[in-house]
Amino acid sequence: MIKSKKEEHLEKLILGRLSGKPLQITRYLMNDEETRSFQEYANVVSIKRLGFNDHGPVHMRKTVLNSILMAELLMKAGVRFNLEKEMGYTAEESLTAIVTAALLHDIGMGVSRANHEFHGAVLASPIISRTLTHFYEDTLLRAVLHSLILEGITGHMATHPVHSLEAGIILIGDGCDMERGRARITTMLSKQPKIGDIHRYSATAINRVDIAAGKEKPIRISVEMESTTGFFQVEEVLYPKIFNSPVKKYIELFANKQGEPPLRYL
Repeated sequence: MIKSKKEEHLEKLILGRLSGKPLQITRYLMNDEETRSFQEYANVVSIKRLGFNDHGPVHMRKTVLNSILMAELLMKAGVRFNLEKEMGYTAEESLTAIVTAALLHDIGMGVSRANHEFHGAVLASPIISRTLTHFYEDTLLRAVLHSLILEGITGHMATHPVHSLEAGIILIGDGCDMERGRARITTMLSKQPKIGDIHRYSATAINRVDIAAGKEKPIRISVEMESTTGFFQVEEVLYPKIFNSPVKKYIELFANKQGEPPLRYL
């Protein structure tokens, strides 16, 4: 398994923030040949066949990191996840569901862009089953985590309602991966203008996305761009995902063109 420098860097950041079962499971999936094969092929379809931006190993790891950062901020603020409130489990079980869903959320791109979140659930289910069986003996806990992970995968496009904070983190973590590097390869390969290019151009305008503690709410997401084209990415991609997430009430969202005052959305 050959990994890029970007993947290795992201994995180091991710694993450095985890412990216990979430750490063990994340390391297991990051080095699982089947998982990696689905991630790689998703990117072949996304970039080479469809001309879209990154939906492969780097993007899924970036989504994991974004999701972990938000989960940490919620925990620090004393917010209890659904598994703790409803089932008496701990934040560790919630984090297991979050990192697993984030690592698998886009593998359905290898089947089709349309409904890829549901294709992804089908492809991911056997991987989820064997992974949870390897790390957990409790049948009920495996069933709960499997269901929650599938909620995160099927809900990440904000086209299908999600109702747990765990799943709600995934679609925002996914939406926050919109810095210019994500569209780099597609931009290099593109020779002719086509419908949908605004997504690529707007992503190329995004300098950075920061996830940090907010002043009024637990999470502040700040998007800085070099041109106003980037506002399309914020308003058409990120904002709808936040708006349709149960985590919305815990988020402040700001965006600005470099050198100008930020605009507050939430």
